[in-house]
Amino acid sequence: MAAAAEGLSKEERDAVKDRAKELREEAKAGKNRETGEKAVAKAIAEMPESDAAIAGRIHELVAEHAPQLTPKTWYSQPAYANKEGKVILFVQSAAKFKTRYCTLGFSEDAALDDGEIWPTSFAVTAVTPSVENAITELIVRASGR
Repeated sequence: MAAAAEGLSKEERDAVKDRAKELREEAKAGKNRETGEKAVAKAIAEMPESDAAIAGRIHELVAEHAPQLTPKTWYSQPAYANKEGKVILFVQSAAKFKTRYCTLGFSEDAALDDGEIWPTSFAVTAVTPSVENAITELIVRASGR
């Protein structure tokens, strides 16, 4: 409870600093797929093996099923943006935020609306064939394809 009263955790403060750095780098380098691919590959490589395996497979699924999305990093995590540059989906490493599981998340700009309530993030502990199918369906829906 004391940590909540103090504001952001160390991990959250680090993520905010990472985001500010990303914005500066994007401004210098310009926004393009190659820069984004390199940044996402670096972010995945820095993850622990279990998170990297999940994030790497999600990256492959996005490239295959939603090639119109541009890879980039968002709070130092792999993310994918639409043509307006708005992040549609992202992966959060469990290790980065000291959580129990890797997360696949979707922003408010993702086309996932379904009635009056729908999930916007999913815990991913392994990418099995059935999980891969579910992720692929979410990627396609979220990207508006």
